[in-house]
Amino acid sequence: MNAPSNRMPTLFVPHGAGPCFFMDWDPVDAWDRMRAYLENIATTLPERPGAILVISGHWLEAKARVTAHPHPSLIFDYHGFPEHTYRLSYPAPGEPVLADTVVALLHEAGIPAEGDPARGIDHGVFVPLKLMFPEADIPVVQLSLRRDLDAQAHLDLGRALAPLRDRGVLIVGSGMSFHNMRGYRNPRFTPISEQFDAWLVDTVTSPAAEREAALRDWAQAPSARLCHPPRAEEHLLPLLVAAGAAGESTGRRTFSDRVMETALSGFQFG
Repeated sequence: MNAPSNRMPTLFVPHGAGPCFFMDWDPVDAWDRMRAYLENIATTLPERPGAILVISGHWLEAKARVTAHPHPSLIFDYHGFPEHTYRLSYPAPGEPVLADTVVALLHEAGIPAEGDPARGIDHGVFVPLKLMFPEADIPVVQLSLRRDLDAQAHLDLGRALAPLRDRGVLIVGSGMSFHNMRGYRNPRFTPISEQFDAWLVDTVTSPAAEREAALRDWAQAPSARLCHPPRAEEHLLPLLVAAGAAGESTGRRTFSDRVMETALSGFQFG
């Protein structure tokens, strides 16, 4: 990996609904702003990443696991979508050396972790990356979430990974800032999602110590459990990993939209 001279930011990006960017939708423009946001991310980085580490809301394990296959397959872990969306491709190489480095960093922090030489990358990885880096020529490694969904544990995961930012690795948390399946397309959830979204913006833009304390107790935020129901917060936790890896870097909102009656945001640290 070629390490750029500038430290990479960390990101939390919304990855939409399944393969939503690659199919017809009603309304037809529902995902246009999110698509444009993802397509523009590469232009905002200090340099081209040497590799990408993605933490997706779609992989949970008892302990941290890291994809270590040199040519990861795609996991089409969405259901009921048009047939052509199961033929999408994203032939980015894996990076076993980076996977080993991730495991080593986590071990140094006292966090159990291991490489997974067989697993591919799920749609929380390849769907946004097809827009962010369509050439698929940057090595990609995926890190799992922890099945216990513990907030502090995911902040700690991120903190352990922070040195990668100085080695040219772009750390991307891929999820959704609102993820209650019963809330989409329901106007009753518009103010609910907006309330939690406002709290997220205030939290992300706070000084690092305040930010971490608030994220540790995110479930106490206004409308938090209506936006991320109990035991279903896996789409928010990638934000905590990105925030943990941010260290003292400042955070800001880089994307905001209302989709299917709910407020959605993306964030960048550094």
